[in-house]
Amino acid sequence: MKQNICVYCGASDGLRPEYTTYAQQLGKAIALQHRRLVYGGGNRGLMGVIANAVISHGGEVIGIIPERLVKAETAHQGITHLEVVQDMHQRKARMAELADSFIAMPGGTGTLEELYEVWTAAQIGYHQKPVSLFNIAGFYDKMLAFLEHAVAEGFIRRQFYETLIVTDDTDELFQKIDHYFPQNLERWIKK
Repeated sequence: MKQNICVYCGASDGLRPEYTTYAQQLGKAIALQHRRLVYGGGNRGLMGVIANAVISHGGEVIGIIPERLVKAETAHQGITHLEVVQDMHQRKARMAELADSFIAMPGGTGTLEELYEVWTAAQIGYHQKPVSLFNIAGFYDKMLAFLEHAVAEGFIRRQFYETLIVTDDTDELFQKIDHYFPQNLERWIKK
């Protein structure tokens, strides 16, 4: 059975060429390792780059896109399966349902929202799937520093923070996903 890798990423390419290069590498790895990409269904930015890389290397891509974005002509028509849903809430729920693991590449507020939602769901116990940051060119370094600050201030437990997989290497990313061991974390910080 193929593993579904849900990738969250920008509908923009960003300003650094590394973002596109690594998106292509990740898409190629997903295809060559016989995994399946689940993503937001767009044809622009890093979303389009990773989907095209998977397809061009013989892989399968499932895109989940809300009606509003189909009408804005951003839906990728060249993927294996495009599923149109009513809104962003249904999109996120469907992607999470299909996913066996989650990877956040560089992106904007939508990417951050998706990342935090699935990571929080893991903390609360709604799923036990690995959640990862593909930290290309140190894109997430400042966010990670903030999260460390939140740990130091007692708002995030160290044990939970350490469940987040962080790397900038494609091979290491898949190794950590494949060897992820879910932890039965207690929900609240105890004083």
